[in-house]
Amino acid sequence: MANIHPTAVIDSKAEIGNNVSIGAYSVIGPDVTIGNDTILKSHVVVEGRTSIGERCEIFPFASIGQKTQDLKFKGGHTYLEIGNDNTIREFVTINTATENGGKTIVGNNNHIMAYCHIAHNCVLGNHIIMSNLATLAGHIIIEDYVVIGGMGGIHQFCKIGKMAMVGACTKINQDVVPYTIVEGNPARTCGLNLIRLKRLGIDSETLSDVKKSYSLVFRKQLKAKDAVEKIRAELASCAEALNIADFVAESERGIQR
Repeated sequence: MANIHPTAVIDSKAEIGNNVSIGAYSVIGPDVTIGNDTILKSHVVVEGRTSIGERCEIFPFASIGQKTQDLKFKGGHTYLEIGNDNTIREFVTINTATENGGKTIVGNNNHIMAYCHIAHNCVLGNHIIMSNLATLAGHIIIEDYVVIGGMGGIHQFCKIGKMAMVGACTKINQDVVPYTIVEGNPARTCGLNLIRLKRLGIDSETLSDVKKSYSLVFRKQLKAKDAVEKIRAELASCAEALNIADFVAESERGIQR
């Protein structure tokens, strides 16, 4: 049985899971699916073709699944998929995709703080922290365990690599290499996210190889393709080092130097 406040407005076509709680004055549209044990506080609006997983907690005045703000939107069926165990705080906005059949995707165990914005066609992984007022433009990819500081702004089509940290008030307009810290406006890569790496259980041998990879990319004054070749040749036994090499090689916008 769901616990639904009598002032909530829920379309009869919406699919509401077991033990869902929906607070006062919330509005749920007809194409919405909400998974088991999810909690919506008061004044939450969920619209569009939106699915929300299990055990999520969404706080007042969040607006989830509204039409994209992209002026190129010409209609069609667009989607938002939110996984399990996410926290979405006050006044967060998350939009559906732009093109027909497109998706905006938020993974699992993410903590999205107040006033954050996730625009159309973004793809977020798992265990991400977005601090207050962090903003993602369209078509951004955020990999697992990334931290984005308060008021950080990410340019459309950028990619933030695994376990990276973006400092507060930082403007990102190129891809952020995994395991690094980027801060400032204009942004610069200023080192490895060592504390985060250690907290997540990266052993000393792996950490040493990650440091060598970082040096090849950022300190040896090598061209990107040459740094990639050296990492693949000298550090092939380290998956994290190869992750850096692959990320740099596949970057379409160039990496944040």
